[in-house]
Amino acid sequence: MQRKWLNKIQWDDHGLVPVVVQEVGSNDVLMFAFMNREALVRTIETGEAVFWSRSRKRLWHKGEESGHVQKVHEVRLDCDEDVVLLKVTQVHGIACHTGRHSCFFQKFEGDAVTGDWQTVEPVIKDPDTIYQGKS
Repeated sequence: MQRKWLNKIQWDDHGLVPVVVQEVGSNDVLMFAFMNREALVRTIETGEAVFWSRSRKRLWHKGEESGHVQKVHEVRLDCDEDVVLLKVTQVHGIACHTGRHSCFFQKFEGDAVTGDWQTVEPVIKDPDTIYQGKS
C-alpha cells in the first residue's frame, strides 16, 4: 500500500525519526523516542504510540509491559520535517520506566562549575511493582 505522506519525513540513515511526546492539557514533555515507518503507521492506525526500540531492535508498543499506554490525539511534523511530535493522553499518568510522570525528572540547578542534576519529580509507582515478572 502506498503512503506518500511518509516520504515527506526526513528519515535518518537508519530509517528513524526522533519523536517528542507531549501530554495534552498539561503540555508536559513526557518522553523522547524514535520511530521507523512501520511504527508511525501503526501509531496512526491504532491511535496508540508505537516506537522503534533501538536497544531491543524491534517495534515497541508503549505500555505493552507496564499498561501505561499513550492515546494519541495529534501527530505533528516540525518545520524541518525531521522531528515528529505526538500529543497524547498518558494512561495512568506514568510515562517513564522509572515510575515517574515524565522521563524529564532531572533538573540542572546551580552554576556551570558547582551545579548538578537534581531529581524534581517523585516516583508515582515503584518500577519493580510495574514490571514484576516481566522481561
